[in-house]
Amino acid sequence: MSNTKSVQQVLAPPAPHMVGDGFRVHNFFPSGYEMGLLRMSPFFLLDYGSKIEFPPSDTPRGVGVHPHRGFETVTIAFKGKVAHHDSTGNSGVIGEGDVQWMTAGSGILHKEYHDVEYSKKGGPFQMVQLWVNLPAKDKMTPPKYQAIEHGKMGKYELPNSGGVLEVIAGEFEGVKGPASTFTPIHAYVGRLNAGASLDISLPEKFNTGLLVVEGSFQINEKEEVPTDHFAVFKNDGTAVKVATNEGGVFLLLSGEPINENLVPYGPFLMNTKQEIMQAFQDLNNGKFGVLED
Repeated sequence: MSNTKSVQQVLAPPAPHMVGDGFRVHNFFPSGYEMGLLRMSPFFLLDYGSKIEFPPSDTPRGVGVHPHRGFETVTIAFKGKVAHHDSTGNSGVIGEGDVQWMTAGSGILHKEYHDVEYSKKGGPFQMVQLWVNLPAKDKMTPPKYQAIEHGKMGKYELPNSGGVLEVIAGEFEGVKGPASTFTPIHAYVGRLNAGASLDISLPEKFNTGLLVVEGSFQINEKEEVPTDHFAVFKNDGTAVKVATNEGGVFLLLSGEPINENLVPYGPFLMNTKQEIMQAFQDLNNGKFGVLED
């Protein structure tokens, strides 16, 4: 394949840890990736909750009230249901195939829990959470919330009943995703049937990664990427070929890097230490709003 965007590395899932009591995650980056914080910019963090079975519970598991500023959180549901509440009054429940895209911007409090009905029954649970950085000019943008239902996503049907590529953000072959973004981003979920393949063209300088959620995939007819593994691409071409013998599901992320100084600290992602200190001061002064735990 000419002008191939080649695979730099295939990462096995790092050891899992708990976020709150409801999300068992593998942090692929920034902590699980040795190449540095900006390697996947504008994506700063990828927490992958690989498939796990939660027993029934009368008390929903999750993460209590906490603040964010300077970036966006994106939760993608593959199995299970999650409820969201935040200090701007937004709330919602996402289930299989749905996405919630929250812009923390100038500051927000939010909490995420297993949906009440899901908690009572229990069952399989599989999620992805991303932190998407905002450029300096947009870090103090007003908070907002996008509830993206599975049925409203852009869908590209592969030929010969090969499956479907769901477009969350950006576009593919003229099919556009519903998510609005502050910088150029492509986010796709591919659901391919056995024996299917797909050719994808992405900008050469966009940072790109592919997470295998189910099954296994061959990239560029060379690299085998098994279930729960993450492939990081070099910035050396535009063409990516994804194929699967057994069928499977992948998440592909590609975005234009934000080449600015970055100072992450706890729940904040800013450009300077002074902005981090200001964020804590604003939080303590109640400027992030109010949200009951």
